[in-house]
Amino acid sequence: MHSHNTNTLLQTLQLLYSITIRNSLRYVRIKKEDYFNACSKKKKMQWYFVAVLLTVLTSSQGILTTLSQSNGKYKYDYATIPFLAEVFKLAVSSFFLWRECKKSPLPKMTTEWRTVILYPIPSIIYLIHNNVQFATLTYVDTSTYQIMGNLKIVTTGILFRLFLGRKLSTLQWMAIVLLAVGTTTSQVRGCGEASCDSLFSAPIQGYMLGVLSACLSALAGIYTEFLMKKNNDSLYWQNIQLYTFGTIFNMARLALDDFRGGFENGPWWQRIFNGYTITTWMVVLNLGSTGLLVSWLMKHADNIVKVYSTSMAMLLTMIISIFLFSFKPTLQLFLGIIICMMSLHMYFAPSNMLLDMPVTVKPDEEREKLIEVSVDRRTHS
Repeated sequence: MHSHNTNTLLQTLQLLYSITIRNSLRYVRIKKEDYFNACSKKKKMQWYFVAVLLTVLTSSQGILTTLSQSNGKYKYDYATIPFLAEVFKLAVSSFFLWRECKKSPLPKMTTEWRTVILYPIPSIIYLIHNNVQFATLTYVDTSTYQIMGNLKIVTTGILFRLFLGRKLSTLQWMAIVLLAVGTTTSQVRGCGEASCDSLFSAPIQGYMLGVLSACLSALAGIYTEFLMKKNNDSLYWQNIQLYTFGTIFNMARLALDDFRGGFENGPWWQRIFNGYTITTWMVVLNLGSTGLLVSWLMKHADNIVKVYSTSMAMLLTMIISIFLFSFKPTLQLFLGIIICMMSLHMYFAPSNMLLDMPVTVKPDEEREKLIEVSVDRRTHS
């Protein structure tokens, strides 16, 4: 009898010991998960803030550009704006990289030519895209081109899946399509206007070039994200490489424009600041800051976040234009805003907010409950 009680006591102690060890390990695991969840939440809050800031700056770009005009015309060479924006981004990135290099450990910087040679490619894609844009506008009117430009929302999602291998849920695909529908709806004018008839009356070449333009725009963004996440290099070092080639390509464009014009107005570096005002400088700084925010999102978030930011910026621009430029709001604008907000919620909201999912008990909790019951029974016996 005494031996039986001793065995029962030993078994009970063993079970209590195993439960204690398991609970200790579970506590450590929970603490580790809580730490990573806290870091993840902090990172998400950061890119939420950056995405909202990008939306505001992107919407400001069109407004500032309009305000920089004088009697509907530019008194400055508009081609100098992207060049100076690239120089600004290069200078800011160089400053922050210099600050990083003063700290320990030093930031990671890959200097192999196989990696560096990849950074001119986004600039080349954008160069081709700009030429395709001009070619498209020779076949379709501005309104049709704006509406066709929304195809880049869907093409970004497709290339996001094909080239980066990111899986999107069915709800997220529906949200992306809804975003394209919402932005298009907000841009469609009343059918009493001539532009409504011209939407489907353009030559087939115009539609083909429009699709190609959307694909090139998405490809440039997807490739940039691939570069930024290819390794753990410093964001500012990656920016320096991107913006160095961006500066070179924009400088080449200015030189080419001079060559085509026969240097009638002199070389570009002698008249680069001609006609500049405070508003013009605000356009440059706004464009440069927008580029820096986009590169941050490419590194820490993804292209879809950027697409949502720029799409919401377009709607915000329309709303602000109501007060600044006597823009008349339409029913299509309000419907587009509602559809885009639904799309935003569908894409980023947690699944349990979108679907009524039953609460499930974790397997670890079930096993612990069974062990506790068995210990109680053995103790009572």
